[in-house]
Amino acid sequence: MNLVRAELLKIRTTNTWWVFALISLPLWALTLLVNWLQSDALTSGDLGEMPPEQAAQLAAAAHPDALSANLFTTGQFFGLLIVMLLGIIVVTSEFFHQTVTTTFLTSPHRSAVMIAKLAAAALLAVLFWVVTTGLNLVAGAAVLESIGVGNQLGNAAAWEAIGLNGLAYLLWGVLGVGLGVLIRSQIGATVTGILLYLGGTIGAAIAISVLAARFGDWINDLQLLVPSLASSLMVAGTEIPGNPPRWAGAAVLIGYAVVTGVAGTLILRRRDIS
Repeated sequence: MNLVRAELLKIRTTNTWWVFALISLPLWALTLLVNWLQSDALTSGDLGEMPPEQAAQLAAAAHPDALSANLFTTGQFFGLLIVMLLGIIVVTSEFFHQTVTTTFLTSPHRSAVMIAKLAAAALLAVLFWVVTTGLNLVAGAAVLESIGVGNQLGNAAAWEAIGLNGLAYLLWGVLGVGLGVLIRSQIGATVTGILLYLGGTIGAAIAISVLAARFGDWINDLQLLVPSLASSLMVAGTEIPGNPPRWAGAAVLIGYAVVTGVAGTLILRRRDIS
């Protein structure tokens, strides 16, 4: 526990945490606006003519389970990016500020240090989830009332999505630590993480859509291989026709986090830090 507290202290004594907090707030507000407009459009009932498959997907998305899950997990896309970057900084700040040698002289058991960094990143990620969830419950309930479906605060599917969203935040903090171990440069790891997250998500979504139109809906199952798309699938609130099951997204993301955490620990134990 002392090592975990030490890792949290390193973050609290820098400007990192409040810079990320200030970045997160406007991104959350923007996402809330988008989700509000989307929810209003889905419940308007005026979506025009469309193929039966698309109509089934939109009908599932317009169900109160899906609407409430979407609104109560508002900000997930950018929130996961933020906690991944926090996880990266938990590791790379040691090399950036040249304190890593002192850390390992003070605590020579590198595996224990790595576990402490993973735990600290996970705790920070959960803290971000708690704050955004509190905002989402207030704002999301108001939006749901405004579009005429009730606040849905007693909806079990919505609370399941909220819980899975917390798991996604925790796992992305772990993924960030693993990436920070692989790329010790703080700037290099941060830029790589952003490019992989944003570019990979947008590129994969476009590629899967094009390939599915050409080769069939089974291609949609490949979205599970993209961590950010798997995270989004986890909090759908209901099964969407044509998409993989939500539990599969959770299983894949847990697998990525476990592999990343174990690989990061092994690399940190063997790497020369001088």
